[in-house]
Amino acid sequence: MKYPLLKSLLSLGTIILACSCSDDKAPNNGGEFSVIPCEDALYVPAYGYLIYTNDNKVTDLSGNQIGKIVIVGGTNYVIVKDMAGNTLINQLNTADPSVVTHLAGDPVACNVKPAAQITTCDDARLMNADKNYLIYADGAVTDEAGSPIGSVVPTVNQSIVNMVDLYGNPLINGIDLNQYPIIIKGDGIRYKILEAAYRWKDATGNYVVYNNTTVTDPSGKMVGYIDFATGIIFNKELTAALTTVDVATLMQPSSVLQLNSRCVDYTAPVVSSSSVYNPPVYSSSSVYVPPTPSSSSVTPKSSSSQPKSSSSAPKSSSSAIVTNKCPTIKTKGGGGSGWATRYWDCCKPHCSWPEHAHGNYSKQCTNKGQNESSDWSGGSICSGGGLMTCTSQIPFTIDGCTEMGFAFAAVPASNGGDCGKCFQLTFTGKGKYSTDENHTYIKGKKLIIMTTNIGGDVQQGQFDIMIPGGGVGMFNGCSSMGWGPQGEQYGGLLSDCEKEKNYKPKATLTCLKEKCASVFSNDSKAKQGCLFLAEFMHGAGNPMHDYVEVECPEVLKSRY
Repeated sequence: MKYPLLKSLLSLGTIILACSCSDDKAPNNGGEFSVIPCEDALYVPAYGYLIYTNDNKVTDLSGNQIGKIVIVGGTNYVIVKDMAGNTLINQLNTADPSVVTHLAGDPVACNVKPAAQITTCDDARLMNADKNYLIYADGAVTDEAGSPIGSVVPTVNQSIVNMVDLYGNPLINGIDLNQYPIIIKGDGIRYKILEAAYRWKDATGNYVVYNNTTVTDPSGKMVGYIDFATGIIFNKELTAALTTVDVATLMQPSSVLQLNSRCVDYTAPVVSSSSVYNPPVYSSSSVYVPPTPSSSSVTPKSSSSQPKSSSSAPKSSSSAIVTNKCPTIKTKGGGGSGWATRYWDCCKPHCSWPEHAHGNYSKQCTNKGQNESSDWSGGSICSGGGLMTCTSQIPFTIDGCTEMGFAFAAVPASNGGDCGKCFQLTFTGKGKYSTDENHTYIKGKKLIIMTTNIGGDVQQGQFDIMIPGGGVGMFNGCSSMGWGPQGEQYGGLLSDCEKEKNYKPKATLTCLKEKCASVFSNDSKAKQGCLFLAEFMHGAGNPMHDYVEVECPEVLKSRY
């Protein structure tokens, strides 16, 4: 989530909820933060921390709890520890004005957002820490969408528990449940789904919305179709509107029903005929919006936005594979300005499905992204199948061509027919939310991208670049890859480094290089792709660009 003017939003029980694509939390352009906490707090500018001495909590500037303080008895010093008990700052002098600033809380000026609506089938305690957790009476822990995270283990003090992941590894120690009194009342509703989907509940009913526009009730009975462009759910006959949904809210993580969610009863579909199609779940940063199967009055986008044929992929011989010089890029026309985000969710690409590729398939792989597969009807790893993004589609450069890079990307869902199209992005030297020396360093550099995916939350002018470690987004198919932690869900390793280094450009860049080397130590291709963000793009988060459609160079076509 982006905060052009960051404010602390921490308030007991308040939920901070947003969905975006490969975002950075950024300082304002002046390089200083405008911090208005809801309660009296100590601000530590060097780290971007807020310390609340009434309950010893430590949060980031967005109000997410990242740890606690331990007071050194009889002194003004405290030790700042993370949620697992590891030391973040050793002996911080809270009385030193050069280190800590005392801020008066203002519950009105901090503009606390209202609690987000979280629903679950069973009663659960809501814990707002580094992210939202739901803790159930049986000890299970899920995220706000109901996907399993782990469990809590009681300590000698029954009100204090430790949280562990699904494998028993520690996540958060010393949780005082009394500090999290909000209970989300279970509604008793279970969902029968065939694949990952979205849920929507309003006064007219409870709906399950699939990426192929089909809408069912929780029992799995079909009730109609959704027009993603307008948010209108129509009945099966397409003669009447049942309700209208807020598509942006629908696509937030808390609305996603994953196959293993607590309130889901998943039954794998039985395919008896090749005419039966099991729709996929697409890119994390990208939610597929296909046409409705019937009346054009409900078609989310015009037919012109759908894949036309394999001819939509440039066939020009604009460039043969070359080394020691940049390929010649020929402009086709049509462009504008925008910005670049990043993601890598490992899911099967949108352009690897027959109904989108029209014979011009983007590569798909098995075996940790290593082995290419021609099983085009096979399922995505993000919806229980075995097909995923190939690691050969990492971003790359060519020897002797230092000012031009090459990558694959997702474009807006409304550009659903852009499979195989190419665009040239020329970086302006500015960032969308803030500008620092990492952005100015890449001014004038060009990135040639080829479209393999689309995104429901990707906006016009935005290109979501496929970069390992760029953030898994909404759907995470990377758990089988054997990689290390992928960083923030939206923003990945770079977002982690920006926070850790208080948005200092040089320190952030060094941190990113170290994380790429560590996280992908067992996968040289993924490591190379991650370092593209650090080296060619110089760690610039959400850089602005001018773009134009171009003929695809052979160096991209050969990897598509």
